[in-house]
Amino acid sequence: MSKFLSEKKKLLEDVYEKASNEATETSFNGILLHLEQILKDDFEPLSYKSFENYYKAIVEQGEDYNIKRAVLDNLSRYIGYDTFKDYCSEWRTVEYSIQQAISKIVITIINKPILAMPEFMKQNGFGIMEIALLLCLVTGNIVFSNNKKLKNNSLFPLGLISNVESGIDKKYMYWDGERYVATDSSYIKPGLDVVAMNKHQFQHFKKIMRKDTLTNQNALGRTWYSKYYNEVEFFTDDGIDPDNGRELRKSTSLIIYKYAGKQKDSIEAEE
Repeated sequence: MSKFLSEKKKLLEDVYEKASNEATETSFNGILLHLEQILKDDFEPLSYKSFENYYKAIVEQGEDYNIKRAVLDNLSRYIGYDTFKDYCSEWRTVEYSIQQAISKIVITIINKPILAMPEFMKQNGFGIMEIALLLCLVTGNIVFSNNKKLKNNSLFPLGLISNVESGIDKKYMYWDGERYVATDSSYIKPGLDVVAMNKHQFQHFKKIMRKDTLTNQNALGRTWYSKYYNEVEFFTDDGIDPDNGRELRKSTSLIIYKYAGKQKDSIEAEE
């Protein structure tokens, strides 16, 4: 494994996140084309195809890819650092590795009112306070460090931890109404569409079941929505609504105000 594989993965994720927040397009290719134009105008040129190769190999497949140091420096400058070395010094690889491991532990907080404690934690006597301390140790430096920029790669700054289930190596997946579930079978039952495994969708694409938690602060620019027969559903990533086949759109302030959050209840009461 490359010495800098984790650092390169994190850098590509940060660059893509910034580009997705800036771009008017919401598709993967549209975001990369926007990034290509920005780098050409304000930094050193880099084709969208090159970045796509880096991203798919390192981020989606977890494989190493040889990226020249000049390119890493260029991408680091795009997100506010002088060099790739400066970028690496601003976060700790150990913390990021622990975060990656914790994301695979079944701590189901998002969209569910209770904390499902992993079995190994029960067996080893982990209590709520011990878990809270562990999470603080992992995430505390990211929030309170003297970074040039606040790094927040979770969907919402609400303390919600994404539940990334095992199964990414399976061949197929199907939509269960809330997220994609991995399977080895191409057929499960009539009416249930089983599709080829898409690692990005499997890890990142989910329906937001608690719309009342959404606000401009945590959802604008970070969520997408589908409106069908005046019913709006919100999702954590761009794509197609698996329930009705409609293309998703990036959430706007108006959509969030009318169809999500606590203010939705007051609007419905007035109507």
